[in-house]
Amino acid sequence: MTGSDAATAVPAQATQTPAAPEPVLHGLGVSVRPVDTLAKAQGTFPYAADLWAEGLLWASVLRSPYPHARIVRIDTSAATSMPGVRAVVTHEDVPGDAMHGRRVADRPVFAKDIVRHHGEPIAAVAADHPDTARLAAAAILVEYEVLEPVTDPEKAFAAEPLHPDGNLIRHIPLRFGDPDVIGEVIVEGLYRIGRQDPAPIGAEAGLAVPRPDGGVELYVASTDPHTDRDLAAACFGLEADRVKVVVTGVPGAMGDREDSGIQLPLGLLALKTGCPVKFVATREESFLGHSHRHPTLLRYRHHADAEGRLVKVEAQVLLDAGAYADHSSEALAAAVAFAAGPYVVPHVFVEGWAVRTNNPPSGHVRGEGALQVCAGYEGQMDKLAAKLGLDPAELRMRNVMATGDLLPTGQTVTCPAPVGELLKAVRDADLPPLPVDEEESQWLLPGGPEGAGEPGAVRRGVGYALGMVHMLGAEGTDEVSTATVRIHDGRATVICAAVETGQGFTTLARQIVQDVLGVEDVGVLAADTDQPPSGAAARGRHTWVSGGAVERAAKMVRTQLLQPLAAKFGMSVELLTIADGKITSYDGVLSTTVGEALEGKELWATAQCRPHPTDRLDDDGQGDAFVGLAFCAVRAVVDVDIELGSVRVVEMAVAQDVGRVLNPRQVAARIEAGVTQGVGLALMEDLRAPRGIIKRPNLTGYSLPTALDAPDVRIVKLVEERDVLAPFGAKAVSAVPVVVSPAAVAAAVRAATGRPVSRLPIRPQAAVVKPQS
Repeated sequence: MTGSDAATAVPAQATQTPAAPEPVLHGLGVSVRPVDTLAKAQGTFPYAADLWAEGLLWASVLRSPYPHARIVRIDTSAATSMPGVRAVVTHEDVPGDAMHGRRVADRPVFAKDIVRHHGEPIAAVAADHPDTARLAAAAILVEYEVLEPVTDPEKAFAAEPLHPDGNLIRHIPLRFGDPDVIGEVIVEGLYRIGRQDPAPIGAEAGLAVPRPDGGVELYVASTDPHTDRDLAAACFGLEADRVKVVVTGVPGAMGDREDSGIQLPLGLLALKTGCPVKFVATREESFLGHSHRHPTLLRYRHHADAEGRLVKVEAQVLLDAGAYADHSSEALAAAVAFAAGPYVVPHVFVEGWAVRTNNPPSGHVRGEGALQVCAGYEGQMDKLAAKLGLDPAELRMRNVMATGDLLPTGQTVTCPAPVGELLKAVRDADLPPLPVDEEESQWLLPGGPEGAGEPGAVRRGVGYALGMVHMLGAEGTDEVSTATVRIHDGRATVICAAVETGQGFTTLARQIVQDVLGVEDVGVLAADTDQPPSGAAARGRHTWVSGGAVERAAKMVRTQLLQPLAAKFGMSVELLTIADGKITSYDGVLSTTVGEALEGKELWATAQCRPHPTDRLDDDGQGDAFVGLAFCAVRAVVDVDIELGSVRVVEMAVAQDVGRVLNPRQVAARIEAGVTQGVGLALMEDLRAPRGIIKRPNLTGYSLPTALDAPDVRIVKLVEERDVLAPFGAKAVSAVPVVVSPAAVAAAVRAATGRPVSRLPIRPQAAVVKPQS
């Protein structure tokens, strides 16, 4: 070794001394890692499909092969006589309410006389082996009289009633301003949004276990256990306290976990056999069984002055609800209310309808209603910019909404609405570089190196979109959540029925208690219906309502902890602080640990959080229907092969109104996931059902974006202007990037091709530019 080598070797050896451990970070505003991360990564996290019980039976469901038919006869004799079959149930075996529904009880547990959609449940079987159960279900003889399906929502108005409640679920006329006003510039457009499936990443499964008291316990991946319990109890003809719903691990949820199509047949079979019964859906059964995003038809007419300021928006919105009502009324309210987008428009007139058809049922999928109209009004803004010769971003900037403006429903926007700031952030962000002409850059072409395209046919486009969603329920929904916080021996426990669906509630609950009580060791009990209700895991409500309940309960425990100390030292509780497990006074006289202050006692408190009430929209579509709003701006950069019509999303730049960042890592993850889901709808996700029949209900026939399809998501700005009405000031972050991303991709494809992209997902032929003759 030379002298210089020896000299350089000394510091290398010195660096091998053990580094000091990194401090443990906790509390609000910190990227706390979820406690279940390791178990999920290692595959040891218990999902519903992993559950087992002694004497387990397996269930299978027989579904209709037709979208519309009359049931003439059901013969179960062949199934019941098969060895290993323990029970078969049909509509005749439902002891309680034969109809159910989360908003409207219009859906049968099992079809009785009429089948209204492809895949509707007819019967269910319990057997000793899953193969036996499937064979027995297939052996049930059902004689149908096939009827002509109504699959065009525009024809549903004049068609014969498909349901005793009629074909029209809801009509909302919105009238805001003067209908006779006419702008100097007018553009019109017709837009169609396809049917997106929530495509759950985990198997839809459940386990029903009969109880000695004649009741039943349901172990399912529910996102709203108390509503599921009440629906099940009504179906089973039991009191609510004899049905218990235990939430198993939820492998993500975007609306599909709200269906009752698993737990009701399971419970009936368990009660009839007296044995535990398990069901694990195949991918085909998932596509047939749960609800999807509403296919939507949109007609728009935008009026503007010569400077590009919006004068009037006229729109017609038609939602295809499929066979049953589900969440269609709420989706329509959002679509109508947000039909003009986050823009100031003095005159707005919208007609909105949700109708029944014989198509697959539509329901709650992240951003329902708001997503569909966003694609429409942003397409109109691009048309208007082109007609006026204005930059699309500049046209939008001239019309953006701000705090204090009015929604077309007449409601004042009282929450922070930094729409202009968001748009400016994505507009001014650096654009991604163009690909270098190298062999490796072939992977960056639309379709990849095997896409058969020519690099010279690739055009780059940049598009903008703005959007908004409402948080929590709307139109008079009573949003309330209850939480209990208990502390003993230096460990705090949170008891709350808010379901962790991947949105990070359990992590947030731990952070809240850590922040308020200064205790690092915090656990969150699994949710079940023995706990007070906390409502559905949707629209960011658990961050707001359940998080608010946890905070209030933790502050009550904090007061119980500090009051004796404050009284002992003759000071008020407000002069004491808790941080890192230590209690100190403002003057330093008092310094002790939380454990010493507890003195072995157990402290606990229960609290509720209930936001201010809202109103149902009136006959003119007017009313304060929403608790809060969240906004987002997205700039999409795409490369389009104008000969083949293939599209590659290069980058999605996002600026979002988040109120307050409670967990930076989770906020980023939720935005990235939302953008990717939106890109999926923009380019590939379309569950087609010609004549009401779902074709190829699998992940070969239904394309989802993979890691290779996911774009680079660049979060250029998070605006932390706190909403004073929300606990912690935070806003929901998951839904609004889903809403805005498809419209941004469509705008970018329009910019690259000059074609009037008006359908989502974008078909290749819509992005092809024919050569000039």
